[in-house]
Parts: sequence; C-alpha cells; structure tokens
Amino acid sequence: MRIRLAWAVFGAIALVHLAAQLVGADATANVTQWFLMPALASVLWLSTFTPRSRLVVLALVALGFSWLGDSAPDLTHGDTAFLLMVGFFLLAQITYIVAFAPFTTATVLRRNRGAAVAYVVAVALLVAACAPGAGVLLVPALAYGAALGAMAILSAGVNRTAAVGGALFLVSDGMIALGAFADWFTPPVEGFWVMATYIAAQVLIVLGVLEADRDHRRASDPRVPAGHE
Repeated sequence: MRIRLAWAVFGAIALVHLAAQLVGADATANVTQWFLMPALASVLWLSTFTPRSRLVVLALVALGFSWLGDSAPDLTHGDTAFLLMVGFFLLAQITYIVAFAPFTTATVLRRNRGAAVAYVVAVALLVAACAPGAGVLLVPALAYGAALGAMAILSAGVNRTAAVGGALFLVSDGMIALGAFADWFTPPVEGFWVMATYIAAQVLIVLGVLEADRDHRRASDPRVPAGHE
C-alpha cells in the first residue's frame, strides 16, 4: 500500500508540473519541480529492503543530486544558476556511472557497441552545436556532456529499462543545452518536452534499478519476494 501511495504522490506531482509547463504557469512549475525527485526517491526507498544494495544506495544519492540540480538554480540567476545546475547534475551523472559500472562487462560493451558509438557521435554533435554560443561555459558543458554520454552507455549494462532511461536523459539534457546555447533551437513548449523526457528518464532508471536489485537478490536467495507494500 505504501508503495502505491508513493507512486500516486509522485504521479500527481509530475502531472501538475507538466500541466504547468504546458500552460506557462511558471511559479507552479518551479514549486512542483522541487518535489519531483524526493517523491521518486521515496518510491525507490519504499520498494527496497534493508540492507539496501550498493546500486540502490547510489541511485538514491544520484536522485538527491538531481533534486539539488532541479532546485538550487532557483536561488540565483544567470551563469551562476546554470553552473549550479550543471554542477549538481554532473555529480548525479558521476554517481550513476559509479552505480552502473559493475554491470558493464566486455560482453555488454561489445553487444552495445553500435549504441555506444551513436552516443559518442550525439554528444560530439551536441557540443559542436552549442560551442559557438557557450563562451566561458563551454568547458563545464563539455565535462557534463562527457559524463552524460558515459552514463547513457553504462546504463545499458544494467538492463533494457535503465538503458532507455539513460537515452532519454541524454535527450532531455541535450534540449537544455541547445536551448541555452543555440539561438536556432526554439521548439514550442520547450520546458514541457525537457521535463517530460527528464521525468520519464528518471522513472525508467529507477525501474531498471529496482529490476536489477530484485534479480540480484533472487539470485542470492530465491525466497526473496518481488516487493513489499
């Protein structure tokens, strides 16, 4: 029951947030964004058992850094706000990289070689598109782009669900970068699409983590149940 309630709370916050993005209710969008990752982290916490695995703990830490990336920029403006956001999300991506790395074997890398090449090309094209307008922010943008691409590649080692989440994270942050640095990138309701892909990415990563954690526990002890309420 608690898990269903946590999902319901998260879903309600996400729906209100996306609706606010669609209608341009900036104040509501900002406030609801503060609560998205804490609500999703509560789902992950309630869906796992003590002692929580390394993967789950690191995913919780990554969600915490993501929450800081979502909320801290509201405390300041301009380049400082952007650097704060990039800094906290860089820490989130590094945490996800550390969490996913043990699942990435040579076999996994060979099997996903095409996707890895596609991610490298996508990040390179993104950097090329953003570089002319990035100015002094180019170096942090480069560092974040490299970490984001690495996270997306490594997420494929966890499972298919996490891999799709990693890919959507790249899409979402790619739109943020283009919106910040490329004058020609002006899609309608840009904030909606950025947040829709971001929310979907984080949800899929959490679902992938839960799936991997459950599989690991069942392999260690077949008596472990699928979940708890």
